[in-house]
Amino acid sequence: MATLKQAFFHLHGRSCTGTPSAISCSMQPSPNTIKVVINGATKEIGKAAILAVTRARGMEVAGAVDTNSVGQDAGLLCGMEEPLEIPVLNDLTMISGSISQTKATGVVVDFTEPASVYDNVKQAAAFGLRSVVHVPEIELETVTALSVFCEKASMGCLVAPTLSIGSVLLQQAAIQASFHYNSVEIVESRPNPKELPSAEAIQIANNLTDLGQMYNREDIATENPARGQVLGEDGVRVHTMVLPGIRSSTTVHFSRLGEVYSVRHDTTSVESLMPGLILAIRKVLRLQVFLAELSLWTGEVLVAA
Repeated sequence: MATLKQAFFHLHGRSCTGTPSAISCSMQPSPNTIKVVINGATKEIGKAAILAVTRARGMEVAGAVDTNSVGQDAGLLCGMEEPLEIPVLNDLTMISGSISQTKATGVVVDFTEPASVYDNVKQAAAFGLRSVVHVPEIELETVTALSVFCEKASMGCLVAPTLSIGSVLLQQAAIQASFHYNSVEIVESRPNPKELPSAEAIQIANNLTDLGQMYNREDIATENPARGQVLGEDGVRVHTMVLPGIRSSTTVHFSRLGEVYSVRHDTTSVESLMPGLILAIRKVLRLQVFLAELSLWTGEVLVAA
């Protein structure tokens, strides 16, 4: 009786092994699949990113980096029913080198700390991997240093103050409205007192300041603390409520005689940042420069250095 030999072949994009009576197939990633490394993987936003990348078309999680939960399966840490078979490691260099050896396209998403961002981007770039950085408290000096490094290395890097599409749309709407109103106030609510005023409020105020308008002329110089904090020199004020359990919310109120126009953005979970993250990962692969603002409009990623 002839012996059936084991065969290896491809079937509809799958690699298969076995005999004619017993075939085992497994999905093989496309050669164009983006290999994504999540640095800061055990943070809440890192776990959400692992889930989002796993579900996204054309990309996969290739590494999880953190100083916590080292050795544990990244998928199980995120609550997946099945393990990803990707352990959390405390070695970005090793993971980046592994991706580089396969000649794959790779992106490192950095959710770490301000002090480590510069070195992380350099390590990733040394292996040909681009970086998407979302570290809200990053210092301006670090951003400047990254810009210089990326220019010399001709390596794309995107530092995103926000990954929220809703936040960017709010900023776009505020800019458009500012040309039609001469009074404006920003009112925000946060569940904890960290980073106040918030990065979102500061960004909105900076955007309006850059337009050269002047707001709230009637009380621009008031010292009454109940009137909130003036950001910049154009009279834009911000008021912040801090109440445990309240949702994060930002509202920009514009007014003129007989009319008030308000634009509001609420977030209830970190998952709201994931569509913006996926867009940022796709965008950074087309960059050869450093960019420090992620703007999204009508489904496209538009950036300004």
